Amino acid sequence: MRVAFIAAALLVTFVSLTTPAEAQTGTARGRVVNTHGNGVAEATVRMELQGGMTRTYELTTNKNGEYIQVGLTPGAYRFIASKAGYQTRLVDHRVTVGGATRVPEITLKTTEEVAKERGEPTAEVREKFTRAVELTNSGRLDEAEALFEEIVEATPDIPEAYLNLGHIHAQREDWSSAEASYLKALELRPGDRDATTGLTLVYMESGQEQKAEELVNRAAGEDPEDANAQFNRGVFLMNNGDSVAAISAFEAALAADSTLAEAHYHLGTLLVGQGQVPEAIQHLKAYLSMEPDNEQWAATATGLIEALEK
Repeated sequence: MRVAFIAAALLVTFVSLTTPAEAQTGTARGRVVNTHGNGVAEATVRMELQGGMTRTYELTTNKNGEYIQVGLTPGAYRFIASKAGYQTRLVDHRVTVGGATRVPEITLKTTEEVAKERGEPTAEVREKFTRAVELTNSGRLDEAEALFEEIVEATPDIPEAYLNLGHIHAQREDWSSAEASYLKALELRPGDRDATTGLTLVYMESGQEQKAEELVNRAAGEDPEDANAQFNRGVFLMNNGDSVAAISAFEAALAADSTLAEAHYHLGTLLVGQGQVPEAIQHLKAYLSMEPDNEQWAATATGLIEALEK
């Protein structure tokens, strides 16, 4: 069973992979933050089920920037966060059945921050970009691609345009074009987490596992404080049978973010195999305290704890 990567929040990104489960509905839990990592209160989060089914949900974040939505049909969702005075951003993520799916944080930049970062774009570019994102969201990929191509031809230094083009190419499984777009985004913004995550998934989906491994390792090495990068490295190593290295990666993920429930679960199960019983129980119990309602993993964690404590 292969485990899904945690994708970084970006304007338009990949749908992450998931594992099968038996329940019929899922729950999405996430947080909207500003560039300082503080929660953005009263931000609107719109959830749109992808894949041809028209189902949307909308809610508002609490004072800590958190939100939770229950009763979701499992599948690929687009989470769109917006608030007056901020640049709208969105992330694609798959909601699984059972316990709460942890949606990657969505970081909102103020309009002033965006203007300072890259200089004020022309009104025409802003209008085209907004229209291109709308077309992408509605599945009109040919029209969206044409607009993004117009943008990069006129203004070739906007990495977000290449990120979106990478997503569009990947939707068509045009891996070579997707790779080129993400590489261009990384050229413009070295080390960008969004581009790195997108490119890693392109390599995984196109069977280029060696390139994916190199990229995952590089991302984890360049930013030890990026819990998602450390987690993704752990998933990659675990899926490839390197339990010892995967344990180290999940430990690094938890050092960066101790609330990463999935890291506790995988670390607990791996430690069982290494004979480290007390540590395994500790992490499995930590997972259950965070995700008690996940019908698949919670049952496994409970069974392991009961067996280990006999």
